[in-house]
Amino acid sequence: MIRDRAERTRDVMRLVTAARAVARDRASLTEDLVSTTGLSREGVELGFTRHLELSPTEAEIDALVATAGDAKHVAVILSANVFVAPLRAIAIARAASPSVVVRPSRREPHFARALVERAGDPGISLVDDVDLSRLFGGEVHVYGRDATIADVRLRVGERIRVRGHGAGMGVALVSRDARLEDAAAALAADVIAFDQRGCLSPRVALVVGDAPRASAFADALDAALTSEGARVPRGLVHADERAEASRYESTLAFAGRVIARADHVIGVGPVGAPLLVPPPARHVHVAPAASQEEALRLLADLAQVIVAFGCDDPALAERVAPRHARRSRLGEMQRPLLDGPVDRRDPT
Repeated sequence: MIRDRAERTRDVMRLVTAARAVARDRASLTEDLVSTTGLSREGVELGFTRHLELSPTEAEIDALVATAGDAKHVAVILSANVFVAPLRAIAIARAASPSVVVRPSRREPHFARALVERAGDPGISLVDDVDLSRLFGGEVHVYGRDATIADVRLRVGERIRVRGHGAGMGVALVSRDARLEDAAAALAADVIAFDQRGCLSPRVALVVGDAPRASAFADALDAALTSEGARVPRGLVHADERAEASRYESTLAFAGRVIARADHVIGVGPVGAPLLVPPPARHVHVAPAASQEEALRLLADLAQVIVAFGCDDPALAERVAPRHARRSRLGEMQRPLLDGPVDRRDPT
């Protein structure tokens, strides 16, 4: 059955309305989300109040519907990195198909289950697992680790189209004309969201200018993250993140500068050195870039994993950001429009 755009739009807005209801009654979910996400209670509250897409414009919904494609069936396999992400994932699937099955993340199933239950849409059903051997035709939308996406592709072969949304990260660029304190305050708001575990989360910040300017920005970012941390404390740091953080700090101690606090770490790399990518949980690598051309050179090896690009100067971002990356002002990197997939890289 071919559905017209009005019907698809109605189905997407039904999910948005359900998300508003879940957010309104979030007190009943908060303790479960603190337990499953590892975020602090304040971090969960921030996700609901600032990062859940509750007021999309008509143009945004039109764009989402237009890019969703068309499929007879869609199976959605969700990840746990950003607890509000199921709204977008399920909305895209529902815009594409009249028949959607959703497998919530086993680590964080609560928001997705609440959303689907509130929507009460007969075209969407929840499942504990997706039996890939029984799927023929349609699509599978997989969110999460690259290894998970590769495994699904291997198991379904050519029978089903797999749209994978895998590992990615955000990068910030601070222009030569930026006021460092303002840029740092804006970037700190992007860093604290979801404790930096989403594919939009900035983990690297390039500062156009010399080494002293980059170091001054790191100091401003340290002050901003300290302030934000008092308002929204960092949650649980996983064992693998702690191990990776220790390696990162050790590397920078020999070849750069490290600002290590109780709830965040900032590393400052030397001029011209390859960029290091720190782990999530409020770790940021700051590096100087003498020019636009130097910024492009430094980012070349990371281009394929950059999903979000934040900058105080939109014209500069247009020249430096990878074509597929979502571009935004600093402070807005973790608030993408509900206009299609967050990840604009080729999902096939």
